[in-house]
Order: sequence, then structure tokens, then C-alpha cells
Amino acid sequence: MFLLLCRRLSTMAVNEFKDAVYKGRLTHAISNVQQRPLELFNSHTLSIAVTGESGSGKSSLINAMRGLCAGDEGAAETEMLDTMRELTAYPDPILPGVTLWDLPGVGTFYFPLDTYCEQLNLSQYEFFIIVGSQRFRSDHARLVREIQRTGKRFYFVRSKADVDLDASKRQRPPSYNQKRILKQIREDCRRGIAAEGVGHPQVFVVSSRETNCYDFPLLRQTLQTDLLILKRHAFLLSLPAVALPIVNQKKANLKGEIWKIALLSCLLAAIPVPGIAFLCTFFLFRKHLFQYYSSFGVDDRSLSALAQQVGRPVRELMAVMTSLGTTPMTALKLLSDLVGTAVMGAEYSWKRLPVFGARVSGGVALVTTYFMLRKCLASVADDTQRVLSKALEAERENTI
Repeated sequence: MFLLLCRRLSTMAVNEFKDAVYKGRLTHAISNVQQRPLELFNSHTLSIAVTGESGSGKSSLINAMRGLCAGDEGAAETEMLDTMRELTAYPDPILPGVTLWDLPGVGTFYFPLDTYCEQLNLSQYEFFIIVGSQRFRSDHARLVREIQRTGKRFYFVRSKADVDLDASKRQRPPSYNQKRILKQIREDCRRGIAAEGVGHPQVFVVSSRETNCYDFPLLRQTLQTDLLILKRHAFLLSLPAVALPIVNQKKANLKGEIWKIALLSCLLAAIPVPGIAFLCTFFLFRKHLFQYYSSFGVDDRSLSALAQQVGRPVRELMAVMTSLGTTPMTALKLLSDLVGTAVMGAEYSWKRLPVFGARVSGGVALVTTYFMLRKCLASVADDTQRVLSKALEAERENTI
């Protein structure tokens, strides 16, 4: 019953988000997400990719997390070194909406390190568990960098702790100290992850054979504790894709009005008074250009409010905008209008009624206004998507 209620509230929240984006109220769209209690994200799904080098114990870890042993019905297949080529999904029997994805090992013949992330499209997953059975290596560093690039989060699981401890006990019996060895393993992993720019990396040293020992209970407890935060994070990651068709719909609607503006520009430009025609068409163009910024919610005032909403300097939002460079386009519009004005002025010098110049001026204004406003509209719409994605990224970081 609670999950059903959460789903309904989630649908309402998405619809409100879409409505706010369409109306250019980006601050309200973000606020709508910020005000939702964590419990309402419980109905969302979470796809966890379990990745790492081949033979590191990824499948065994998934079985252990699901309370299964190799060979049990529904268990992940193990001991298939370098042969796994398919991605397999396993629902978590305890955590609602969580799916564990068993990914092929990185660095195998079919999935070399250089193309691994692209081949498996890692960006489709919302959270990662990187599994390593040896020292932190370049393979792990590459995965960490890719996950960081996509704005996702991860746990690093150092597997086969029992094997390391047994080997150390056999090789150096007098100096064997289990706590010291486990601490050394954790610190090695943390140093490697920290070197990739990750603050406070979460590292767990486990054995899939002994789920009551080492950090395995802590791994399960941490995942369960972080679950709602991770689901909220995943929800935020999905919102740019939700906003894209809304932004495109608004752009299409505004595009349908451009011909009217271009026609008005043509009529104004054809006024047989060179200076008046020029000023009217130029300011008409500028007026609608700034209206696009305001309509999409990326004008100066709206950007300042949005930056304050997500706790970031406004320059971070403005840095992702490319349409702010429309000054050259405005100059080009100015130059094209001057062409018609010059022709009209030349004709006016020997005629009282510059008919030919008025026609040239009107034609130039019609074409340039139409195509330049289309270009400007597309640029502002793209900037809206980029600004919203940046704001959502900032909001995700605020929850970490």
C-alpha cells in the first residue's frame, strides 16, 4: 500500500516537474524535487552494476548478497573465467526495487579495457560496485574515472579476503595479525581511489564464502542505509531525459510563431524611411531574442534564482551556455539590415519614394529574421537543457 502511494506521488512529482520546465520555471522544478521526503523515493528502482576484472568474484558476491550459493536455483553462474559475454540481471530479494547486474569482466578478450565502458554502456546504470581481488590496479582506476565522469557513485569491494588471510598466515605465522592485514588492504584501496579524486571512498573487504565476517555485514547495512539516498540520486539522474522532450516541444511551439515575426519585420523594413525601418526591425529581433531567454527560464534573473536554489555561483550555470555568444549573430542581423537600408538610402537620394530599396530591405529582413531567430531559439533551448542538467548535477552533489 505504501509503495503504491509512493508511485502515485512520484508520478505527480514528475508531472509537476514537466509543467514547471515547460513554463520556464526551472527554480520551481528543482524545488519540487528538493521538498520531497526521502521516503517517497522508495518506489523508484535502482540498477546496480557489479563490475571489475575477470575472476574477481563478482558473481559470487552477487550470490552472497542475495543469500544464495553457487548451484542454487536462480543463482549467478560462477567459475566462468574470461567466457562471460552477456549481462545478467538479478533482483535483490531484500531491498525493494534493486537489481544487481552481473557485468562481464574488464580486460578480457571480448571486453578489452580501452573499449569496456563504451561496449557495456556503463552510463545506463545508476550505481556501481567495483570488485577487485588484488591490489588496486589500473583497471580499477579506469572504472573509477568513468563512473566519476558520469556523475555516478560506487562502492569498492575488495573480495577474497579469506584467501589473502590464509596465505599470509601460512607465509608469516609469527607476525600474522588479521586486523592489521585487513587494515592494510583497505588503506591500499582507499589510496588508489583517492588518487582519482574521490573524497571519502567507501571500501569493503569481504569474503563471499564468509558472509558474517570482515566487512560483508557492513556492506549490506551500508547499502540498505544509503538506499533511499541512492534512489533519489538515480531519480535526479533521470530528470534531464524527462525534460528533453518538454524543452523540444516548447521549442517547436515557439518555432511555429517565427514566420509571423519575420513577416512583421519585413513590413517594418519596407517602410520607405531608411532610419526608421532599420531601428524597427533591429529592435524587433532583439526583443524576441530576449523573450526566448525569459520564456525558457535562462535569463539573468532566473539564472540567479536557480543558482541560489542549488547553492552554486551563477557563473557555473552560465559557463555551460553557448547562446550567450549571440552577439555576433546580432551583429550579422545588424549588417544585413544595413544592406537594405543602404540600398534604400541610395535610392532615396535621387527619388522621393525608394520603392526598390524598400523591397530589398523588406526581403532581407524577412529572410534574416526568420533564419536567425530559428538559430537563436535552438541555441536557447539547448542551453536550457544544459543549465537544467548542471543544476540537477549540483543538487545530486548536495546529497552526497
